[in-house]
Amino acid sequence: MRRGARRRVEVRPRLPQPLGRLEEIAGDLWYSWYRPARELFAEIDPVLWEAVSHSPRAFLRTVDESKLEHAASDTAFLEHMRSVLAAYDGYLGDARPRGAAAEWTRSAPVAYFCAEFGLHESFPMYSGGLGILAGDHCKAASDQRLPFVGVGLLYRQGYFTQRLDVEGAQQVEYHDADFEHLPITLLKREDGSEIRVPVSFPDRTLWLRLWEARVGHVRLVLMDSDFDENDEPDRDLTHRLYGGDRVHRLEQEIALGVGGARALEALGIQPAAWHINEGHAAFLIIERVRRIVAGGVPFAVALEAVAANVVFTTHTAVPAGHDRFEEAVIEGYFGGLCREMGIEPSTLLALGVSPDGPGFNMTALALRGSRSRNAVSRIHAQVTSKMLQGFWPEVDATENPIGYVTNGVHVPTFLASEWPPSAHELPDADFWSIHQRLKTRALKHIATRMRARHLRNQGSEPHLERLLRLVDFQRTDVLTIGFARRFATYKRAAMIFDDLDWARELLCDPKRPVLLLFAGKAHPADHPGQDVIRRIAEVAAMPDFEGKVLLLENYDLHLSRRLVAGVDVWLNNPVYPLEASGTSGMKAGMNGVLNLSVLDGWWGEGYEPGNGWAIRPAAPHLDAQARDREEARTLYELLQDHVIPLYYDRDGDGRSPGWIAMAKRSMATLLPKYDARRMLDEYIDHFYQSAAHAGERFAADGFAAARELSGWRSKVEGAWPGVEVRWVSALPPRVTLGDRARLEAEVRLNGLDPDDVRVEMLVERGDRGAPQPDRLSAFLRADPQPPHDGWQRYGLDYAPALCGGLSYSLRVYPFHRLLAHHFELGRTAWSST
Repeated sequence: MRRGARRRVEVRPRLPQPLGRLEEIAGDLWYSWYRPARELFAEIDPVLWEAVSHSPRAFLRTVDESKLEHAASDTAFLEHMRSVLAAYDGYLGDARPRGAAAEWTRSAPVAYFCAEFGLHESFPMYSGGLGILAGDHCKAASDQRLPFVGVGLLYRQGYFTQRLDVEGAQQVEYHDADFEHLPITLLKREDGSEIRVPVSFPDRTLWLRLWEARVGHVRLVLMDSDFDENDEPDRDLTHRLYGGDRVHRLEQEIALGVGGARALEALGIQPAAWHINEGHAAFLIIERVRRIVAGGVPFAVALEAVAANVVFTTHTAVPAGHDRFEEAVIEGYFGGLCREMGIEPSTLLALGVSPDGPGFNMTALALRGSRSRNAVSRIHAQVTSKMLQGFWPEVDATENPIGYVTNGVHVPTFLASEWPPSAHELPDADFWSIHQRLKTRALKHIATRMRARHLRNQGSEPHLERLLRLVDFQRTDVLTIGFARRFATYKRAAMIFDDLDWARELLCDPKRPVLLLFAGKAHPADHPGQDVIRRIAEVAAMPDFEGKVLLLENYDLHLSRRLVAGVDVWLNNPVYPLEASGTSGMKAGMNGVLNLSVLDGWWGEGYEPGNGWAIRPAAPHLDAQARDREEARTLYELLQDHVIPLYYDRDGDGRSPGWIAMAKRSMATLLPKYDARRMLDEYIDHFYQSAAHAGERFAADGFAAARELSGWRSKVEGAWPGVEVRWVSALPPRVTLGDRARLEAEVRLNGLDPDDVRVEMLVERGDRGAPQPDRLSAFLRADPQPPHDGWQRYGLDYAPALCGGLSYSLRVYPFHRLLAHHFELGRTAWSST
């Protein structure tokens, strides 16, 4: 019989009155880090809970009403719900700021812009580490009660779902989300109309709707374009995260930056500080400048005022990772805006000029439109300072205005709730028992995922049994190593297979078995990354490695939480120094999982003997192949001589006392240091407070400070090519410690005032075998007499504070009390003699 056309209808259950507040819990992403809240829904229908990807709101719209009625009459369930609601009410009811947030005396928030936010697997608005970090930043702000609003795009499809075939080929699937199943609310005016903001494109206007997600005490404002007022291409603009061609990418970033700034204005939110997390949102700088210029303020002055309270965080360690667009395309999109502001397009385009190549560079725009910039680890700061040195051309990379805040992770989200406070003080038996329970939970989840993939690919049951022979949650004494992250080639996921004979010897010893787990996605356009996945699948299918190497598909936050708490070793071997920070190893380390990692990113700070193992980067002069071979050898030696023997060095109770001691040390040393609350406190202390203060100062009195600094900057830039400095008198060849000697120098100011510059003597002692020389500095004061023949004299009575052979030099650089950093202009002149 032929069927007619089918139509769909969603029949929603009625929520019994005793369960009414479950809707409240489902609408606040607080559930993403409070496990008992998620367990409430799982208790009602565990099968459906898994089917809806742990989405409370989707669950409440699709669960059978009979199961809700049963829960409403279950006294044990109601008691559990009352406990969760008490915790929720207590959390929201306590508005007292914590940590550095207690010093934030403003009601105005920090506005945090990012292209992705990773809060929970039920809210798939993230692709990887950048988004997870943004989500953790929001959660930490909520915990610390910092006034804070996140701004991003609401993607209908988000990032892709990954499926792997039998050969490890990545299949990309996109699924439309039903916004009514997400923990979001459409924002409306008092009259019930939707709040929408316009963004001008060359031949049309894009309209964006505003949504809000609640993250405890924090608001997350999200924008989408998928509604009737937009034509079809514009409706698709917010469909996919990092999808489409270069024009699509540009339009997404305009929507994020320009649209995001207009969204906050439409909501009446006036941030005290603006944080751009990676360069995708940097167009907010242009939109904020436009607003000020519309009030009659010159463009250069408006830029100073805007930059004063912008914080820019970069996460990319290679130039190719920074977004660039053709200047002609940028002019096409912003030409009308330039006319509106009364500037030539070249003035705006100059903001995106980068020393390392053509095009309009979003990182360049973010750097020129901010006065607080930071990398995300100490090593990354060094790499970034060198990479961006051209923006401050006359300043050594070690002194340019790039600071750093090492990333952290939200502990309540990623620390397994089974661990008590001060877990490192537990008796060995209890510590080992908790880890084994977490390992059992992880193995069950891995088995479920492997079974689903295997059966979908038409695999047989006997073959599945062979694959899962080490994934036995009745036996958790097999050393389990996890590698889970984005499959970019620089992360070298397959490096452990560099020497297959050695790898076979390590992984295939029946007396000391090893289970190696891999998970991660490669960007759909990253074909070399997808080749890495295929290589792992190829090795996993070899008879010797079958069941010992497993490749898991569709890495997400749920799998991440299981792995970082349930494996024994967390493996990470990126090419040094390309790992900006990394956070998965932090999550593992604070769960008592031992890191085995290249000393890059955060591990360069976190490692100490006894809390994990370090792969020291090979000599920098080696070519890539020799480097990989050398570091793979170090990895094999660590596994062979340290990791595997220690794990299997068991006592009479079947535990490894040495392993437990290291795991405890890992928790004790890493948990407090890599908590996102510490990260947030550093942002507040080092960036947010100063940015907010500068923003207030520069906007006061009709932008008087911005006008002053803008005029001074213009004067200095015009005069600087003619500025020179020379010695008049120097130190004698030999000086006794404590004696003073008169030093004098002259500076050709070329029209500048004596107070427009700093004249500095640098003193170094580099003969003591130290990797870095001892360095001291002293400033010479301007002589009260006016310049003579254009030369201004400066002097200093100097008493050396170091003994031994010293070298000293003289430099002059621009100085103004309103500068955020003394080398902000990137200008320095040195004496030649």
